[in-house]
Amino acid sequence: MTNTTKTMLDQQLYRARLVSSIAATAISLACGTNYVYSAWAPQFADKLHLTTTQSNLIGLAGNLGMYLMGVPVGMYIDRRGTRPPVIGGALLLGLGYFPFKAAYESGTGSVPLLCIFSFLTGFGSCMAFAASVKTSALNWPHHRGTATAFPLAAFGLSAFLFSVSGSVFFPGNTGAFLMLLSIGTFVLTFVGFFFLKVYPHTSYRPVQSRPGLSSSQKLRRTLSEESKAHAGRSYVDEEPGMSPTVYTTPSGTTAPALSGGTDELAEPSSSRDVSPPRRSNDIEAASAEAQEDIADETSSLVSRSSSLPGDVYVESSVDMDRSHRVDIRGWALLKSLDFWQLFCIMAILAGIGLMTINNIGHDVNALWRYYDKTVDDTFLVHRQQMHVSILSVGSFVGRLLSGVGSDFLVKVLKASRVWCLAVASLIFFIAQLCALNILNPHLLGFVSGLSGLGYGFLFGVFPSIVAESFGIHGLSQNWGFMTLSPVVSGNVFNLFYGKVFDKHSIVNGEGERTCPDGIDCYKDAYYMTLGACTIGLCVSLWTIRRQHNQRLKEANRTAED
Repeated sequence: MTNTTKTMLDQQLYRARLVSSIAATAISLACGTNYVYSAWAPQFADKLHLTTTQSNLIGLAGNLGMYLMGVPVGMYIDRRGTRPPVIGGALLLGLGYFPFKAAYESGTGSVPLLCIFSFLTGFGSCMAFAASVKTSALNWPHHRGTATAFPLAAFGLSAFLFSVSGSVFFPGNTGAFLMLLSIGTFVLTFVGFFFLKVYPHTSYRPVQSRPGLSSSQKLRRTLSEESKAHAGRSYVDEEPGMSPTVYTTPSGTTAPALSGGTDELAEPSSSRDVSPPRRSNDIEAASAEAQEDIADETSSLVSRSSSLPGDVYVESSVDMDRSHRVDIRGWALLKSLDFWQLFCIMAILAGIGLMTINNIGHDVNALWRYYDKTVDDTFLVHRQQMHVSILSVGSFVGRLLSGVGSDFLVKVLKASRVWCLAVASLIFFIAQLCALNILNPHLLGFVSGLSGLGYGFLFGVFPSIVAESFGIHGLSQNWGFMTLSPVVSGNVFNLFYGKVFDKHSIVNGEGERTCPDGIDCYKDAYYMTLGACTIGLCVSLWTIRRQHNQRLKEANRTAED
């Protein structure tokens, strides 16, 4: 193959991968809509005469679908490829949101059935999002940090996109907004399916030609010798769902490139020669894989000057050695005190964030109706959507800051990434203080903004901490266990909020529930989360101290050896 033809093929694949990355980003925009629940939940509950507790149960069902199904979804994607879950996710999102629109229009609905449909929306989001993140990671193995940042950021901005769209095109119309969620999530995901593909990364060498074919006309993809030496083996099974690519040789004949994606190399494990395939799981695990992987994370995704995947391996993190040296998973993980420390931190802080995310709409209603008796439903809907947008943007900023900040801590200050969890605890602490003291609804943006920022700080750095603590080889399954914690804590905090709000609510002659007590409607719930923030901060500092001592012991043992 001539250099000119090789360059043309590289450019074609490069453009195809860019299109696939754009599709992954568009799909991710449809997958974070569970966080827009607060923008329509109060009006939905009023129309169907639901209690706040019942409304929170419906919201929690969506969170269950998102977090609880991460492990099985990741296993399926690793076995069957990334494309089938995208179609499944599109159908579940569309079918999940449409019954809410129908129930709102009719004014009636079964709470158990609504919980099931909410679960389906979370399940569909989990399927499509996991597929989009893994596709981005596979298409750009030398730029995974940059590639996966786009779908991760889009996921965080999903609530902002839909809440702003609803306030602009359907102001005060909850039924139309629910239809927008049903159609918009389906269309974004379904259209993205046709462009979301994993394209092979190839190096070529001539193989023995058959009669009538020159050596330049028969091509086979191989790994470079340096890659083989680094991995300790040639290559493993091809990636499921690989897009077949046909290459045209200069003489006009075609040679199909063997599928196999990125030739995901099995890295040596501490307990066996080859570690099992890693799962692409939730929402935020791929970002840690991106930061800790052996690929070059600092070079730009849109730069064409980097070498082809399979040719060069670059270590890009000063703390990468430990993440590749340790391999703790399964029962060993459950016996680890480090795991339970991090599990508790995740449970506490994620639960605090989810309580505000799911109930900021109720906060808005309670404060505004107490502050100004003349406000109407259209005004309240607009305010709810505004605060959902603030939460979404805050989460996006928090993810960026914690990612950059954790690298600064490790590389410059030689400190632990867990300090970012301590910062998240402090941010949440300030947010709870604001919620307990703000009486003017114009200032409620401090509560939503700080809550989103703390939530983003938490999920932006946590997967990297898991990889660093227990090894990158079992990152997906370990992260799957870690994300079970918000399922427990989210239920506790949200149900407690619902009980507190219902205690102060009254039912008018038309059966609608309202709370006339302003900040007292939810104040007790934030007292509980304020105490939880204190516990989370203490556990974070304990974890930092313990890990510091462990690292010192490991360094001493290494020096002695």
